[in-house]
Amino acid sequence: MGGDPPRDRTLDLPDDCLAIVFHLLGAGDRKSCSLVCRRWLEVEAHSRRRLALDARSSLIEALPSLIDRFDAVSSLSLRCDRRSDSIGDDALELIARSWPSLTRIKLRACRRVTDLGMDVLADGCPSLRRLSCASCSFGAAGLDAILQGCPRLEDLSIKRLRGLSNPPHQVVRLAVASSALRSICLKELYNGQCFDPLIAGSPNLRILKIIRCTGVWDSLLEVIAVKVPHIAEIHLEKIQVSDQGLFALSSCLGLEVLRLVKTPECTDAGVIAIANKCRHLRKIHIDGWRMNRIGDYGLMAIAKGCPELQELVLIGVNPTLQSVELIASSCRDLERLALCGCETIGDAEVACIATKCTAMRKLCIKGCPVTDCGLEALAEGCPNLIKIKLKRCNGVTREGLDWLLAARGAPFVVIWDAIELQEPDASTSENGMPESVNEEASSLTEQIMTLDLPSSSNDRSSLIKSRMRSILASAVRNLSSAGDDSHLREAGV
Repeated sequence: MGGDPPRDRTLDLPDDCLAIVFHLLGAGDRKSCSLVCRRWLEVEAHSRRRLALDARSSLIEALPSLIDRFDAVSSLSLRCDRRSDSIGDDALELIARSWPSLTRIKLRACRRVTDLGMDVLADGCPSLRRLSCASCSFGAAGLDAILQGCPRLEDLSIKRLRGLSNPPHQVVRLAVASSALRSICLKELYNGQCFDPLIAGSPNLRILKIIRCTGVWDSLLEVIAVKVPHIAEIHLEKIQVSDQGLFALSSCLGLEVLRLVKTPECTDAGVIAIANKCRHLRKIHIDGWRMNRIGDYGLMAIAKGCPELQELVLIGVNPTLQSVELIASSCRDLERLALCGCETIGDAEVACIATKCTAMRKLCIKGCPVTDCGLEALAEGCPNLIKIKLKRCNGVTREGLDWLLAARGAPFVVIWDAIELQEPDASTSENGMPESVNEEASSLTEQIMTLDLPSSSNDRSSLIKSRMRSILASAVRNLSSAGDDSHLREAGV
């Protein structure tokens, strides 16, 4: 048999199993695999669920062949360069007719798409669950068509929608679909308050983000407190909202995530009202814009009223040792803390965090007067700390960080002004992976080896099963290796 020509063993692998392997790969590797042979090209195409296309006007010519090749697409992204001419309603009509099972669609700078095109999309894709639009030109009528025609729509994200720059009397009418909405994001809208009726009429809404939109929003928050009481996440950024809105929001007792970013009319009083009533808050982000309107009083209320807090981000806020100590003592589950541009955070405050924040896993300090002396407390404090990020902390030196790395040992990562430092891990195996990851990969491999996989032929059953197990096991090993490095590339907290 030694003289026999080499044989392609993947021919014994059923198409469904080959598709499973492709699903474990990234976009680049999938493209490479599609170039191997005609069979792989067909299997990759028929199993692809997500597709991202350049939405310039010339796409209309290539659409028929793309639709014929990728016949199982459920998530589509259409992105056009702002300086180019985009696709229009005719392309959207062809897409809706050819991919009726679309559940997600993203439109970026598709300025030639009108209300008529969105109406056709709604008629052709009634199973749509997520719609994201940015820098498009259709208006309220197009959105209303989607809401009316797609009763399963759960996620709506609208950014810089030019068609809404009309008089305020043009509003999005309430639709049956509003009962399914779980998330609404409004960003950079001139007439964003035309969505007020839709938001108020979505009783199952869980996430609301209003970012850099004109108008006064206190009245909407008052309506939300009455009609959308189960909302769990609120993100308010660079909008006109005051303590009046926060007072109303405090009635939403199930609130879990609160982000107040550059809202200068919000003060300690509003934060105290929310902290006293919303006792299930897990994440709080406050960017005080260096206005000093939110400080110790608000933070101490958070410490007393939010025992389940896991993540706290303070930007341009100046807490004192008193509030830091109370948060560290009361919020025992605090795992992620970011202190950015806080002029009052120094060595004493860091030492307090190191001593009392036993659950802390990730710590970020930027632009604070911290020195090497403050970091010394972290050598033995915060036993669960795995990552610290330091930026623009002029009192911190490379020598101090090297000492901290040596004192804590692996696994521990320091990112210092975009330079990543890491102590070599003594438990790393010969292949460069930690032993724990190797053990998990081995466990998954053993489970795969025992799977009772179906085959396409009874005569070749054992052969196909054996080879399929080997391929899947190899894929798991590769994923484990990639997963071990992914957490080192995370930015921020």
